[in-house]
Amino acid sequence: MNKQDEQQKRSIFINNMLESSIRIGLLFVLVVWTYGIIKPFIIPVLWGAIIAVALMPLTLKLERWFNGKRGLSATILALLGVAILIVPLVLVMGSIYDGIVAATDLLQDAESITLPGPTQRVADIPLIGDKLYEVWALFSNNMAQAISKFMPEIKGAISAFAGVLGSGVATVVMFIISLLIAAGFMAHSDSMAEGVKRVSIRVVGPNGEAWASLIAATIRSVLLGVVGVAFIQSILVGAAMFVFRIPAAGLITLIVFFLAIAQLPALLIVLPVIIYVFSYMDTTPATIFTVWVILAGLSDNILKPMLMGRGVDVPMPVILIGAIGGMIAAGIIGLFVGAVVLAIWYELFTTWMKMPQEGASDTTSNTASNRTSAGTASGTGGASEQ
Repeated sequence: MNKQDEQQKRSIFINNMLESSIRIGLLFVLVVWTYGIIKPFIIPVLWGAIIAVALMPLTLKLERWFNGKRGLSATILALLGVAILIVPLVLVMGSIYDGIVAATDLLQDAESITLPGPTQRVADIPLIGDKLYEVWALFSNNMAQAISKFMPEIKGAISAFAGVLGSGVATVVMFIISLLIAAGFMAHSDSMAEGVKRVSIRVVGPNGEAWASLIAATIRSVLLGVVGVAFIQSILVGAAMFVFRIPAAGLITLIVFFLAIAQLPALLIVLPVIIYVFSYMDTTPATIFTVWVILAGLSDNILKPMLMGRGVDVPMPVILIGAIGGMIAAGIIGLFVGAVVLAIWYELFTTWMKMPQEGASDTTSNTASNRTSAGTASGTGGASEQ
């Protein structure tokens, strides 16, 4: 009888294991299949959610102005964002097209191109002055020979520029799609917030609502630290460009803004401008310009700790480390994902540290009871002797 029961239990266990394995396998296949379907939309939807969380306070203000029409407020913000992206793109593309046409016309008759020769100030530039003077002199004396000599480098630069341009256009299109998705999120923010709250509570328990609020506050804080710093930095650099009347000052300012958002140093675009300024400007104004733009380019090291982490009950270094580490690991979107993940881990750690230790409390109570028993015994012993 016992053997039959054991065999029956074993058979039931094997059947349950096989059935569970099949279900888990089918679920895994379904998850992988679903991920493959939604993969092209993950990044735009994530950016849409980030933009919606960041712009929601402004949407609520506009809603009060438009008599409670949240959909209209979200649409206006989305269209404004699309215009901010499209207008500079059209202007830059037009300038690039004109430049390509002009360069093509010039290269067709390279012999007729005349380039002013370099001055001694170019040779006096530290580190690169001699090499720059030599190359500049070659282009000014014999343009056709210079183009032939540097043709591989020119082709490589054109290919790299085309790749960057294509990537930039694709990024702008992706952000336009994300803005439209964000408008939908903001227009239905109440139902979206309720859904996020229910999922958070379902996943992490009673603290889910607080964690959802922490995620939203972290995203707003990082966005303020990234976009706010980029705006201030581009204003500082742009002011120097306009004060010293640098050609294409507006375009350079726009490039600095996008470099700062991408967490790339502004000196990438500023250093060539400094070289250009030293080639034709007197030493004193060129030095003032150099100090100005270098300080402006390095200002993000001071501004980020000041702006990032505001409004969040998490230490600023945690947010800053999460944002920078996330960007290194996953690109620009990692700025937000990394900060959110590290903020959640910080909250988990602090919650765990605040939890009472059962072993320590039991040991404390046992020690106290032993002391009480010892005191009682000693008192009883003294009374007996008397």
